[in-house]
Amino acid sequence: MLEKTNRMNYLYDFYQALLTPKQSSYMALYYLDDYSLGEIAEEYDVSRQAVYDNIKRTEAMLEEYEEKLLLFEKFQKRSELISKMKKLVGNGENNHDLNEMIAELEKLD
Repeated sequence: MLEKTNRMNYLYDFYQALLTPKQSSYMALYYLDDYSLGEIAEEYDVSRQAVYDNIKRTEAMLEEYEEKLLLFEKFQKRSELISKMKKLVGNGENNHDLNEMIAELEKLD
């Protein structure tokens, strides 16, 4: 469950601009603020089932966006490569330029 929550948080970060305000709000409350379905339903004066359906549809949309755009996958690969580069480079003075390039790569995310 924690893995799914983390994945949804990342997908939400990458694709929230593509969501409607209502979808974005429901996802933020559910995944970021840890509201229950009932609490969200009460906040918006709708049924718990309506909130559940909206969140499930939005999750599916986020997965579709990721399947097509691969922003999260590329982010993970970049992070992994940066980590490997840091291990190879170390903090030696001879590697100052490489360390600066790694720092610049990290700023891109």
